[in-house]
Amino acid sequence: MGKLVCASLVIAAIAALLGERIVNLRKRALASRELLQNHLPNCVALKNLDSGSEDITILGDGLAFISTGLKFPGRPASEGPGKIFSLDLQDPRMKPVELRMPRNFDLDSFNPHGISAYTDPTDDTIYLFVVNHPQHKSQVEVFQFVEDNNLLMHVKTIKHEQLYSVNDIVAVGVDSFYATNDHYFSHDILKTVEPVLGLSWSNVVYYSPTDVKVVSEGYYFANGINISPDKGHIYVADVFDHNVHVLERKENNSLVSLKSVALGSLCDNIEVDLETGDLWLGCHPNGWKLFMLDPNDPPGSEVIRVQKIHSDQPVVTQVYEDDGRVLIGSSVAAAYGGKLLIGTVFHKALVCDLE
Repeated sequence: MGKLVCASLVIAAIAALLGERIVNLRKRALASRELLQNHLPNCVALKNLDSGSEDITILGDGLAFISTGLKFPGRPASEGPGKIFSLDLQDPRMKPVELRMPRNFDLDSFNPHGISAYTDPTDDTIYLFVVNHPQHKSQVEVFQFVEDNNLLMHVKTIKHEQLYSVNDIVAVGVDSFYATNDHYFSHDILKTVEPVLGLSWSNVVYYSPTDVKVVSEGYYFANGINISPDKGHIYVADVFDHNVHVLERKENNSLVSLKSVALGSLCDNIEVDLETGDLWLGCHPNGWKLFMLDPNDPPGSEVIRVQKIHSDQPVVTQVYEDDGRVLIGSSVAAAYGGKLLIGTVFHKALVCDLE
């Protein structure tokens, strides 16, 4: 009888703990937030991007790179491998062009996630860094962009034990970058348990051929990462903490935390306006809906802009919101020339007028 009582108490305690963790997770996922519509004028779906557009990055001349076809366990996915597109934002046709891949690259397992472009100041060569998840592992592909041929030449694949759950990346050299690990664990089951337990164990890693190190940690879910126009600061979005962190770069590429800015949403990727320094973030206004994926109650989308982020009073503005009837699961937003690109994890992509 005594053993039965003890067993019952243990089961009750576990159930109570699990219930408390689920309640906490729902709060972090903003499960009770009602979705509204706050649309921009003249929004048009971009062609050829019906399998998601998880990340977008724009060069100073208006050429955008877009990753599409990301596959996650339990998430909607397209058939076939992932792809990279380019889009000339100075061309009024707004037509994404699929970039050709070299024959020596394993395209069948290509599963692109976060991307970052780097222009070599010595010869203007453009390199595209792509987080790749073949067989749901993590590695970084480095490509050289050949614009005349719409071609990505594969330079190398980077693997490292510190790059075990990579989400996003920002290149700072031809073979160096910062990257976010969005989980502490690499096993799929443990990755699922991690947010339930509310562990703030994810991190940011600096990589170069001679130096690999964790440079910032303590995030619930380190996601988007980017760099300021003057290259002096790194920005990191923590999805489950609803904020963006501002970190100062040191000469040895270590990072020092300066502050965090509250966003009020589960923000994914970060893009930085090269002229103004404004941050543009694609966000999930109700993360619980993204987990559940109920076709009758779809997850919505949100775009947030942060101005004057280094001031004492940064300006945080909601630029776009949708309740899922138009756009599902926004993951990135990037502005150029009065236009705003909005990408999604597995849905379509939009281009809208800002002015």
